[in-house]
This record gives sequence, C-alpha cells and structure tokens, in this order.
Amino acid sequence: MSDSTPILSTEAADEAAGSATTCLEISLLEFAPAQRPLVDEVVEGLTAEEKFLPAKLHYDQRGSELFEQICQLEEYYITRTELAIMRDNVVQVADQLGPGCLLIEPGSGASLKTRLLLGALDSPAGYVPVDISRDFLLESAAAIARRHDVEVLPVWADFTKPHPVPEPDADVEAKAVYFPGSTVGNFTRRQAEGLLGRFAAMVGGKGEAEGAEAGSVLVGFDQKKDVARMEAAYNDAEGVTAEFNYNVIDRLARELDVPLDREKFSFRADWDEQTGAIVSRLWAREAHEVVIAGRRVCFDEGEPICMEESHKYTPEEFEALAASVGLRTEQIWTDAAADFAVVHLRA
Repeated sequence: MSDSTPILSTEAADEAAGSATTCLEISLLEFAPAQRPLVDEVVEGLTAEEKFLPAKLHYDQRGSELFEQICQLEEYYITRTELAIMRDNVVQVADQLGPGCLLIEPGSGASLKTRLLLGALDSPAGYVPVDISRDFLLESAAAIARRHDVEVLPVWADFTKPHPVPEPDADVEAKAVYFPGSTVGNFTRRQAEGLLGRFAAMVGGKGEAEGAEAGSVLVGFDQKKDVARMEAAYNDAEGVTAEFNYNVIDRLARELDVPLDREKFSFRADWDEQTGAIVSRLWAREAHEVVIAGRRVCFDEGEPICMEESHKYTPEEFEALAASVGLRTEQIWTDAAADFAVVHLRA
C-alpha cells in the first residue's frame, strides 16, 4: 500500500472539472491514453498462471475511506513516519531543491507532505501534478492553488508512460520530481528502475537557462526491517487492511457483475525474501469456479490472488537502483528507528 490516488466516478469527474476550472481557471493538459476495459484486465489477471488483480481496484470511494483508516492504525507506521521526516527536514529539503524550482508530482494527491514542501520552497516556478484520475487531479490542483501562491499546471496522464511537462510563466531554475508515499514500492525492481529513468529524463541535467541546476528527484521509500513489524503493518489486528482487500471483491461484483464471493477467500500479507516485498494476497478457501465475461475461471483450494506488492529497500539498495539510471544520491533523511527514508537524487 501507498499514498495512492483514489479512482472516482465519471460523474464526479465532470462536476469537479467544471467547478475547478471555472473558479480558478486552471488549465488542464490532457494526455491520458485510452484505457482498456476494466473487465478485460480482471479476466487477464484471473486467468494468468499466477492470479492477480490490478492494485488500482482498491481505490473506489469505500477503498479510499478504508485506506485513510489504515493510515491511522498503530501498526501502519509508513504515512506518519514519512510525514514526520518531512516536517523535521523540509527546510533543508527545499534548500537543496533550490529557488525557482518547477515541482512535478507523478500520481499526485492532496497530501500534507506536498503542501509542506511547496510552503518551504523559495519562489517555486510552478507545480505540475500528474494523474490518470481526472476528477481527483482537478480537485487537488484547485486545493493547492487556493493554499499557495504558485502556478498550478495539472497533467491528465499515466505517469508510468512518457508525457509532456508544461512550462510555467515564471523562469525555471531547476526541475524536481517529488514521489512520496512509498509508491515506488508498488513497482517491481525492474519497473522501479524504468520509472526512475523516466524521472531522470524528465528533470534532465542542466536546464536551458545559464547556470541552471541539475534536476532533482525526491523519493520516499520504506526500509527493510524486522519481518514481524513489516508483516504487522499489513495484517492489522482490527482487520482494516483485510477489509481493504475484500472490498475489491465487492467492487467487482457491484460494478462489473464479476461473481466472486468474499466468503470464499481469506486475506494474508507475507514477506517474500526473494523479491524483497510484502505481498498481499487473497487465498481461496475452497475449490470453485466462476464465469467472467464469458470466460471460465477456476480456483483451486489454497490458490492465491496477488493483490499488491510493497517492495522494501535498504538505503544501499535504493542508492544502487538510482545509480543504475544515472541518478546520484545527494542525501537521505530517515527517522530515528530507520523505518522509512526520503532520498534526494540528482540527475
């Protein structure tokens, strides 16, 4: 899990788009690719040799509410720890990013961490939130514009693929990508490498302006630690994380008429030493089969559905990953227990 952007309805998108653009005259750069029908992605995942469901399915309205509850749980240290790191070090972080910075946030949200950073930056040139969820993007862009004296230039796009970055009216001294929330952990090592490579290309080296600083990438990642503590964060005693995953089954039944029954599955998240990740799975309690969009899907007793992977790193591992795509580590900020880290990388 990570501080991910909720997926809201089309009706809400239209309403949000109208109100946000009318009140604040925010210009939206539309670069969103055509999306595959969701049921096709579900069938593809459930007929794969190792069954899986897209992690984005977690974030309907109910799922987003459950994730907010997860962030408040005693076991789930990630959100509060990263926020504390940013509160303690935001002035130093902002100093390293420098004045006249164009801040780009892939998979943006209306998080306090982003507001903290924008508030600490010296004369930021602009803020570019990028997200595939059009309605949430416009709502969060409008909220930032109301709180900060900064030009907000939202981009409706899939941040995992190349997309343009709009130029603000102000002069850009340097570009910085901000990727908080341990979202990088939801990608495999190879996928994370490709993602960081795209971030490096996005901020570039020297800017067009004479004397411009090399671009920055600021990333939050969860550190490897005691296995029991990592597993507890995803197997909370109150069962909120389990409900977060069962809700995906309910959503599929409600929105796509996928005849899965939550009672036929149990939830468990486990540490996988080989991949270096906590893997959240729903396990079939009994053998059964369902028909989805004309396709027969069979479950063996004890067969898992992979719901999400949350990869963890040591600072050395993450530094090596970044270096492989031409990003050098400038500084790593962490908490006293070394649970979480925020790293400043330079292109």
